[in-house]
Amino acid sequence: MPLIANSALPTFNRLRQEGQEVLPEGRAKSQDIRELHIGLLNMMPDAALQATERQFLRMVGACNRIAQFHVHPFTFPEIPRGEAAKEHIEKYYRSFDELKLEGLDALILSGANPAQPDITQEPFWKPLEEVVHWAKENVCSVMCSCLATHAIVQQLWGIKRYPLPRKRWGVYSNRLTTEAHPLTSNINTRFDAPHSHVYEVNSEQFRRNGLKVLAESAESDLHLGVSPDGFRFIFFQGHPEYDAISLLKEYRREVDRFVDGTRKDYPPYPEGYLDSRAKSVLTVFEKELGTESGNPEKLDMFPEAEITELVDNTWSDTGKAIVNNWLGLVYQVADSDRSKVFMDGIDPEDPLGIYK
Repeated sequence: MPLIANSALPTFNRLRQEGQEVLPEGRAKSQDIRELHIGLLNMMPDAALQATERQFLRMVGACNRIAQFHVHPFTFPEIPRGEAAKEHIEKYYRSFDELKLEGLDALILSGANPAQPDITQEPFWKPLEEVVHWAKENVCSVMCSCLATHAIVQQLWGIKRYPLPRKRWGVYSNRLTTEAHPLTSNINTRFDAPHSHVYEVNSEQFRRNGLKVLAESAESDLHLGVSPDGFRFIFFQGHPEYDAISLLKEYRREVDRFVDGTRKDYPPYPEGYLDSRAKSVLTVFEKELGTESGNPEKLDMFPEAEITELVDNTWSDTGKAIVNNWLGLVYQVADSDRSKVFMDGIDPEDPLGIYK
């Protein structure tokens, strides 16, 4: 069913251009279909702000439930922003105070760029605590991505992330665990998922603290897990929302950092992402660029368009299927009055009835 263009957010037009169905708000109001209202806390930096909107809205819009999906983006004023991002947020984003008053059925928490070794010193830490403690009592389910997962499991279960020897970066094969769960119903038992993080939590930490692990990898460890009740918090350590070229964009930014001298070594390729043809093209570019930083004039030669034609998306169908299952569960247990959390007869400690 369609997303609803409940604001003038430019992402809605971008998704229409991609062929996704987005219903005008006036037309939506003429239809007698139940609404689901989903908050999107976007904590990504300016360069990825609008791309993150598109990625998560695209996944929500792929849901096949008979419902109208209203997505409400918001962020924290504590996160440093440039003027363009500030203007975008002021025009198109809601405030958390507004959303608290109106109520939400579900909430998505994006990742963020880590700036501090101690996650509690990040500018989003305190306001995120407020959001999470409100959501625990007022939202049916919260889906967390990457660094949001690291923050929430520390806030609620005391699970602390740890630094990796090198960045976990690439596309990795994952396998479902034997933990039966409707979130992973009807998806492949083995599937790919992108990862991009320099800190990590692992499956053993989840299990030791009573959380459920639903999908993991021999190379990248935890990918998907849930809170002990199976539903209130959904945790991704990977990025199923990524576009096909998201890792390519990250690689280009790392090359930029090498050229401007903020990175000492030339970046390695994301693992499991580029085939031999793409690597050959990038090797030629690296030789032309030279091994020393300080050649910004040569960055225009970066073969982004050529590489874009060579990369494959091997993960988004599975990601969309999991989000589809998640929104289906939200649809089942959310009360139509968003001032409440669960419909009558639903046990908040086991809303899915799978751990009785």
